[in-house]
Amino acid sequence: MTEPSPVTVVIADDHPMFLFGLRAALASSDSVVVVGEAATGEELLAVAERTAPDVILTDLAMPGLDGVAATRAILAARPLTGVLVLTMHEDDEALFGALRAGARGYLLKGADTIEIIRAILAVASGDAVYGEHVAHRIVDFFTSAHRDYVARVFPQLTDREREILELVAAGCGNHEIARRLVLSDKTVRNYVSAILTKLQVRDRAAAVAKARDAGLGSGKQ
Repeated sequence: MTEPSPVTVVIADDHPMFLFGLRAALASSDSVVVVGEAATGEELLAVAERTAPDVILTDLAMPGLDGVAATRAILAARPLTGVLVLTMHEDDEALFGALRAGARGYLLKGADTIEIIRAILAVASGDAVYGEHVAHRIVDFFTSAHRDYVARVFPQLTDREREILELVAAGCGNHEIARRLVLSDKTVRNYVSAILTKLQVRDRAAAVAKARDAGLGSGKQ
């Protein structure tokens, strides 16, 4: 049986010693092969054009064209290229800037060689990969955004009432809601009654319809 060809990778970072160490680390694997290096965004564009790698492993902060801009330009020309960010920047601006540019992976420097190689292989196969800390940041961001959205749609409800409305809209009965939120069945009934009053609807079905019209609880959670 023929062995699969190794994934071709271009690495980019403006710190020579880090680049040297990264190249040495990747050389330990038969599954990937480094076909080019770059220290600036402009160099990265040129190397990517010349080598057409499967994956680009890049930092974000580089002289001239930064990693986000370079990612955007590369993917405009070669949309099937997998871009994996390896950076020390963990703030939301850097993270979501890279994701909006089209990066399919985001690791923080400090990731070990095995994690980096696994991420390269995953990105090469079309998957998206995020380090554990980065994944938590993404979840927190969208959870917060969802809470803000629900608060805007139903400002008359308290946080707990919004939480219960979402569960009602997802098809949960009072007993299940009580179990999930560690409340008594009577307390849940009181909350549901208050929700119906505040939403000015006659019954539970009408509340569900109103919630789903706002995009909540489209399926059982």
